Amino acid sequence: MYIVLKESATYEEILKLKKFIKETGHGALEILDGSIKKIGIMGRKSGLTKESLKEFGIVENVLQIAKPFKFVSREFKNEDTVIEIKGRKIGSTDLVLMAGPCSIENREMIIEIARIVKENGGEYLRGGAFKPRTSPYDFQGLGEEGLKYMREACDIYDLLMVTEVMDTRDIEIIEKYTDIFQVGARNMQNFSLLKELGKTKKPVLLKRGLSATIRDFLMAAEYIVAFGNKEVILCERGIRTFEIATRNTVDINGIALLKEKTHLPIIIDASHGTGKRSLVEPVTLGCVLAGADGAMVEVHKNPSCALSDGDQTLTFEEFIILCKKLKKTLEFKESLKCL
Repeated sequence: MYIVLKESATYEEILKLKKFIKETGHGALEILDGSIKKIGIMGRKSGLTKESLKEFGIVENVLQIAKPFKFVSREFKNEDTVIEIKGRKIGSTDLVLMAGPCSIENREMIIEIARIVKENGGEYLRGGAFKPRTSPYDFQGLGEEGLKYMREACDIYDLLMVTEVMDTRDIEIIEKYTDIFQVGARNMQNFSLLKELGKTKKPVLLKRGLSATIRDFLMAAEYIVAFGNKEVILCERGIRTFEIATRNTVDINGIALLKEKTHLPIIIDASHGTGKRSLVEPVTLGCVLAGADGAMVEVHKNPSCALSDGDQTLTFEEFIILCKKLKKTLEFKESLKCL
């Protein structure tokens, strides 16, 4: 259920209405959809009626949402959500580029990669300090030490930091360093983690689960929004299919479909999506044309020596070429709008 407010509604009147909603045991999610003010009502709606809400005099209409993923749907908010962090925007006409190593290995390495990212138009440095690995014997990350190195690199080159959180116990420590929380594919349906991230004040980049449907994906995003955090970025990173020639199967259909179904921004991670260095460039460019608002790319000075995911990681030279092609692709994409 959501409320469409009258254009004349004042700040004080809206606060009074939200207080009433919360006193009945519900959450109140206020948004601006274009020029229309709306309040999403979160909870089972017991004790609330259209009549009780309309008594406040600022309610234009009270509507039900048919979708199971209610507040991330276009039905609730038709206008694209644009997330702004320190003056940088995700979901606008600019193309977002998040790049960095799979794992933070040492201070010198992450600072050098940060320089390459910055010099080639990237504004977000990605890297893992707490690494979920299939084998318990693989490198698991540097923990807080890695977070400190990454924060230093971001501060030197004026980049925003994106790093993965795996456990609710790590949220507090990671929040001290990062600008964006990343939820990996294996944790997409870790609902305890999603609930806690819904209570934070920082954006969450949510990766699609290994076998998640579009509905599963959007319901996971709904958890974060329903617990209070409206700033969610979706990330398509491939799903498991019968095909074994690539690490995963990138769902380009899903990119276009998500743009229809949700107002949230969407980026593509073709590094994990393909698992093959040679495929990262063409798949990234294809997904941008399909509607992705940005890309996440793994890059390393010497991928063959990387402590994790070297096969899917671009060299500096390959990354520079991709960045040039991304600019051309964005120009071409914009030109198509005029046809």
